[in-house]
Amino acid sequence: MKLKTLLAAAAIALPMAAFPSFAHAQEKEAEEASGPIDISGEIGLLTDYRFRGLSLSNQNPELTASLTIEHESGLYASVWTSNVALADGRADFIEIDWTAGYSKDIGRANINAGATYYSYVSNSNLNYIEFFGSVGTNVGPGEVRVGAAYAPKQGNIGSTDNTYVYISGDMPLGQGPFSVHGTFGYENGAFGDHKKDWLIGASVDLGNGATLSADYVDTARDVTGLGGPTGVVSLKWGF
Repeated sequence: MKLKTLLAAAAIALPMAAFPSFAHAQEKEAEEASGPIDISGEIGLLTDYRFRGLSLSNQNPELTASLTIEHESGLYASVWTSNVALADGRADFIEIDWTAGYSKDIGRANINAGATYYSYVSNSNLNYIEFFGSVGTNVGPGEVRVGAAYAPKQGNIGSTDNTYVYISGDMPLGQGPFSVHGTFGYENGAFGDHKKDWLIGASVDLGNGATLSADYVDTARDVTGLGGPTGVVSLKWGF
């Protein structure tokens, strides 16, 4: 795996907060209808930019922000930005991800599919596009989701395609503000050589849109030195 293309993969599957989820759809149904368009956003501070188990901020803190526009038809668009470390290891470069997709509830399931264009300010030679899809369903009060992301061959990722598949889940603990979550993924291609990654953590709802999380992140077959076991603490505020 080439280091250059690995560092370009800041969000091979965009962070889940950028996509409408099944649980989020249920919350919206419970709210009073406010029109065909819904606009939401989030800002976050994390101790490391770990993506698929790899640090893309050179183990420095990460500051993120996102904005999502959803239509009642299921169509949505979002923009997500973060600091990112590029080939020289500095974490003061900017990544901007542009996503368009479709999310729809079908019975007990939610489908979500679309495409993301990953762009890097002043480093357009790292830009690339990826397609994604997932299916989620409620399991009791929680949610389980399986999905895949595919980046076709492109010059900016070494003219090699990349595939990532994952399963993730989230479960509240009783009626209180605490929940647990986890993800396991498998990647192969331009950004991974039969690489596995996993995350397990817990979150607490602080109220007024704020969430505090603590995660354990690890990888297998890390040949870049950017993975390995670590803990990541994040504070996010949604609006």
